[in-house]
Amino acid sequence: MTGHLLLLWLASAVVAGTPLIFASVGELIAERSGVLNLGVEGMMLVGAVSGFMAAVHTRDLFVAVLAAMGAAAALSLLHAVLTVTFRTDQAVTGLALTLLGAGLSSFLGKGYVGIPAPVTFRPVALPGLSQLPLLGPVLFRQDVLVYASYLLVGAAWAFLAWTRAGLALRAAGEDASTVDALGLNVAAIRYAGVLTGGALAGLAGAYLSLAYTPTWTDNMTAGQGWIAVALVIFATWNPLRAAAGAYLFGGVEALGFRIQAVGGTVPSYFLRMLPYVFTLAVLLVVTARSRRPAVPAALGRPYFREERYG
Repeated sequence: MTGHLLLLWLASAVVAGTPLIFASVGELIAERSGVLNLGVEGMMLVGAVSGFMAAVHTRDLFVAVLAAMGAAAALSLLHAVLTVTFRTDQAVTGLALTLLGAGLSSFLGKGYVGIPAPVTFRPVALPGLSQLPLLGPVLFRQDVLVYASYLLVGAAWAFLAWTRAGLALRAAGEDASTVDALGLNVAAIRYAGVLTGGALAGLAGAYLSLAYTPTWTDNMTAGQGWIAVALVIFATWNPLRAAAGAYLFGGVEALGFRIQAVGGTVPSYFLRMLPYVFTLAVLLVVTARSRRPAVPAALGRPYFREERYG
């Protein structure tokens, strides 16, 4: 691979990894609060179609992004109500959310299939930084949402590691009874975590329909929501590792496109399955190296206040 092609591939890896960053960091925050949400795929789809519809009718990217994040957050609110308030099984509820999101997005987007997005996010070179050797063409000649993903990763890491609110969120996912004993509202913390995860999944969907492939097609996420869930495990609930994993998986996906672009003879169906095979392989390696990764102790467990006194 020549130097020019290498830079193109690395830049494509950043683009392909961006929706995974948004979705995986959002899911990571939700899980850190103690709530497992397997509905990431459905929320991404609802975000993608909502953002696209808003872009078609308003021609305003800011409104489109807000619509995508709001719609997915509304779907995540349903998950929070069922799992936090009514204490339903989190895995089952998340799977139902994925089915609901897929069906709802298909219904809403029926009249928009194949329509090109009237407004899209385009690359904006950052003065000075875009001229840096290697890093400039790869990291700093991207669109605004890619730059936002850089800030998100740093902000999420700092929030979880250094802020009082981040500590409370992490504590809610480790020992909710202790959080309750300190006078903090466990349900409110978990609601906030789930809603944040939903909004970021919606942003990931908006990136797909307004930047990555600026159009709407049914099931355009193609399993990326599930990869985002797997990334959280791969990253051991660390935003910085989640970003690295997202770019790694994005690079595998981009490699398939590059092979096709240069006329490779590898079957297209094999290239399309590469990111998913790679995901499974990485998860096997992670679980083999550690019997029990750094899973939040209360993940998936509803909190019953009565347990404090039992």
